[in-house]
Amino acid sequence: MTKKIDAILYPVSDIAAAKAQFTALLGVQPVMDQPYYVHFETADGVAVGLVPNGEQRGMIGATPFWTVDDINGQVKALVEAGGSVTEDVHDVGGGKLVAIVKDAQGNVVGLAQA
Repeated sequence: MTKKIDAILYPVSDIAAAKAQFTALLGVQPVMDQPYYVHFETADGVAVGLVPNGEQRGMIGATPFWTVDDINGQVKALVEAGGSVTEDVHDVGGGKLVAIVKDAQGNVVGLAQA
């Protein structure tokens, strides 16, 4: 079952400039600030992430990540519906699993399971 949008990730070429822009937009400082990823938390609990070289991971523009109960089952269902995996299911820390699938129309869909 899909529950909600967990995060929106943006591929960026200049992480410092993007961090300044999103700090101004969101009105908060990042809760994680690393050269490989900058993470903000919005007031309503949606994470906003900045990913250097995200296009190399299959991200085309902003990528929403949907929280799902069964990430492997959801990836399989999307592939069976005509999608293709651009980033296999993997752990990003703390047991959180993520994957990226491109749907049949070429849209990028992120999946996350806590």
